[in-house]
Amino acid sequence: MDYDVLILGGGIVGCAAAYELSKYSLNIALIEKDHDIADDVALANSAVVYDGSETSDTLMSKLERMGSDLMPEITSKFNVPYKKCGYMLAAEDEETEKAVEDLYSKALAAGYTNIQLLDGEEIRKVEPGMEINSRKAMYSRNFAVTLPYDLAISYGEVAFDNGVNFKLDEEVLDIKKINKGYRVITNKNRFTCHIVVNTTPNEDYSVDISERLHKERGIMDYFIMTGGVKSKVSNIVTTVSRTGKNFSVVPNIQDSAIVTVDADSNPDYSESLKEISRRLGGANEDDIKSYRKADLYRDSMIIDDSLIHQGYIKVVGKHYGLVAMTPAIAKIVVETIRDNNKNCVLKKNFFDKRRDFIRFKDMNMEEINEVIKVNKDYGRIVCSCGHVSEGEIVDAIRRPLGARTLEGIRRRTGAMAGNCGGSGCMLNIARILSRETGKGMLDIVKDSKNSRIVVSRIKEFDEM
Repeated sequence: MDYDVLILGGGIVGCAAAYELSKYSLNIALIEKDHDIADDVALANSAVVYDGSETSDTLMSKLERMGSDLMPEITSKFNVPYKKCGYMLAAEDEETEKAVEDLYSKALAAGYTNIQLLDGEEIRKVEPGMEINSRKAMYSRNFAVTLPYDLAISYGEVAFDNGVNFKLDEEVLDIKKINKGYRVITNKNRFTCHIVVNTTPNEDYSVDISERLHKERGIMDYFIMTGGVKSKVSNIVTTVSRTGKNFSVVPNIQDSAIVTVDADSNPDYSESLKEISRRLGGANEDDIKSYRKADLYRDSMIIDDSLIHQGYIKVVGKHYGLVAMTPAIAKIVVETIRDNNKNCVLKKNFFDKRRDFIRFKDMNMEEINEVIKVNKDYGRIVCSCGHVSEGEIVDAIRRPLGARTLEGIRRRTGAMAGNCGGSGCMLNIARILSRETGKGMLDIVKDSKNSRIVVSRIKEFDEM
């Protein structure tokens, strides 16, 4: 066999599973069809580490709670920002009041602490800067915010350093059962393995015809707002009403706030903006850093181990709390494999640390000057909005599983995420990416294969 375990999908769950499996003496590979890992860390996941009290789905609640308990240790180990934050679920009519009260009773019965039921006056004391028309709200101090993309990249980098073979730009076409294992056919290769971990939902293969999911899905207007909006709230707040139109604000770890307006039908941008202005004391379009529409998934996450005796396990579903659930899902998947595979032996030389990196935004001038003395690349600021240096961009490209797209650089460093939206630095960053990867400028993409930033050249010029 080529591998003991093949993981399909390099999203946050696939990377987390690779990390947990890399603790064992197994030959492991991960196959991802895109240029970069962690592309599934979607806007809908935001940055919230849910504690499980906000959902009536018992299984999802358990996964969120287990993941929430594991998250402080993981983020500390990987040097990923993590901050405890209060969470308020406010009901805006009698029907949703009953639902919130039921969630509170369920949380108490499950043994939750640091949780309480607030009335109208208490709600306004907790969040005086926000307009909330509610008589009842559940308030939990067990929530947190983190940077989900940093977490996913960290999982991948540590897995890579512990021997996991990442195969990017490679799409799985089919999986066939063979004697004592599987043959995985991609657009580039054919691999054999004893165990398949499939984290790519809704893909049909010879061994697995998946049920179509995403039945519980809404549409939301998703805004990233300035720090001025963030200063208006100190907790994560979600308001719910019987109309199905819900409002949420998340004070992010970065100098911004995530604001969403979601509904079962497609929200209207202008109406969403009016709602933001009403809720957050006159916030307007000048406070918007970026905007897009996004799907809000509420599918149950399913860890299907019904074929584990044949060496096949899959994780199916999409859920808004996936980031919180990921540590729990990864551990359950690996424990299932370990319990059914006698060859799973812990490594003695497992290296459980992410390689160090430099972020000017977290350093003082004395520390910055010391870094520049060692490497002058750090003395050239490429993104003035985010104060991101050429050295940071080069490191993001050269690291294990380094960035190969402009979006990968943006997510890793914060470059192009400032007020100018990349208009002042994107071309320079593209040149650096071209130089470091040996690709021509025509081959540099924003994210996917069909997102080239330079579509053709002018023949009169030799250089761009």
